[in-house]
Amino acid sequence: MTLEDHLGDIIRKARAMSRVPAAAAATAAGISGTELAALEESGQTGQQPDFSALAKLIGLNPSKLEGIAKGWLPAEKDLSVWRELRVFTTAEEGMTVNCYLIWDEVNRETALFDTGFDAKPVLDCLAENQLQLRHVFITHTHYDHVEALPKIREAFPRAKLHLGSKAAPVDQRNKPNEIVHLGGLRVTHRETPGHAEDGVTYIVGNWQEDAPHVAIVGDAIFAGSMGNGNGAWDLARQKIREQILSLPPETLICPGHGPLTTVAEEKQHNPFF
Repeated sequence: MTLEDHLGDIIRKARAMSRVPAAAAATAAGISGTELAALEESGQTGQQPDFSALAKLIGLNPSKLEGIAKGWLPAEKDLSVWRELRVFTTAEEGMTVNCYLIWDEVNRETALFDTGFDAKPVLDCLAENQLQLRHVFITHTHYDHVEALPKIREAFPRAKLHLGSKAAPVDQRNKPNEIVHLGGLRVTHRETPGHAEDGVTYIVGNWQEDAPHVAIVGDAIFAGSMGNGNGAWDLARQKIREQILSLPPETLICPGHGPLTTVAEEKQHNPFF
């Protein structure tokens, strides 16, 4: 298991968020500009930086940043707790992206959350389990999350599409307070713009045997990090705090990239919060 963002990625993002020049960050960390550049590029450093001073300057939690530097990872997740939850990770040109398939084990109604780059793993799983895809929920419309959408829709043209984009056709847009029933499961949504203007987090609840809620968050938050704020860092962090980290601690967080985590783990270990 590796995090989506290594130590250097986190520092680089935090500098962009806080608008701190590289020279100032290097001085605070007690390393040279060249060493900082190498750290941000590789996540590795020869000399031990002053993580506490650096974190305070760039708006991160010092102890949590040091935890990342020491190799923190979220615990491995036993997905059998949720039974009919599958994770597919597809790759293209060195980038990997996650998508998620969920179905009700009684009536077999199925939903896909994002599509990733390649439709084949999803279509194979649907065929192997004799499932009918009823819904496709999109967390945001960045290309890596919707690349396989045309092939998915070709295979299941009647599947209803759910989007946060205000430019989407009216019948495809998420509606306020909407609840989508997937057999006994319930899917709700919370707007989480920041990384993307149309960012949405989908919450799946009412699992058998009271399994924790599942939050499919797109690129809003990663294990130990967050998505690029793309000029809206304050909004991105606010929405993560209000709409994701406010969920019950045991909630499973399913991000668009990197390993699965929980609300409790991110509140305890994510240096951005």
